[in-house]
Amino acid sequence: MAAPKAQAPVSLTERRKAQTQLDIARSAARLFAERGAAAVTAEDVANAAGIGLRTFYRYFRTKEEAVAPLLTAGIDDWIADLASTERGTPVVEALENSARRALFSSGPDGYRALELSRDLLRAVPGDPGLESVWFRVVNDTEEKLVATLGDLMGPAADPVDVRLAAVAGNTAMRLAIQTWAGSDDDAGAVPRPADIAVRCIRTLTAGLVSP
Repeated sequence: MAAPKAQAPVSLTERRKAQTQLDIARSAARLFAERGAAAVTAEDVANAAGIGLRTFYRYFRTKEEAVAPLLTAGIDDWIADLASTERGTPVVEALENSARRALFSSGPDGYRALELSRDLLRAVPGDPGLESVWFRVVNDTEEKLVATLGDLMGPAADPVDVRLAAVAGNTAMRLAIQTWAGSDDDAGAVPRPADIAVRCIRTLTAGLVSP
């Protein structure tokens, strides 16, 4: 099977833009987690990020949209890791392994990023603006997974099976983070997100015809 397509190099300008967006997203997420989105203004986010309000609006139309880069950054890293899977690996195994790597980090920076995403998702329920952003991210993730898993599973794979695998992986990761976010337990009584994701993947892919 053909090797994964090489990614076009990203310009320095684009990398700087992406980093600025992510910095703004982290500031917005922290404020939303602390106060709730309704109590935070775009100006609050801009001030926390150390930029002017006009600069904020060059990157985002609304305060809620500012958190999207934080959510998609982790997802894009996960999908890139999944895409690097050795060809011929069963798709369920590939999903499980990539989920464990994405949701388990031994480094403090990685864990803090997961914690910030968790704290942000605690602010989502009941806020229409944040819910809209979250639902769009979830939908976009499924389409990215269809493309990635289609490549991993090969041209002979049934498109329905590819879509089912994408839905399973997407749903498993979403449930893992949402379950963690919905719990007040930080002492380890609640299963780790990675364990929840693997459990969901195995349940949702039962009976899937997979190469």
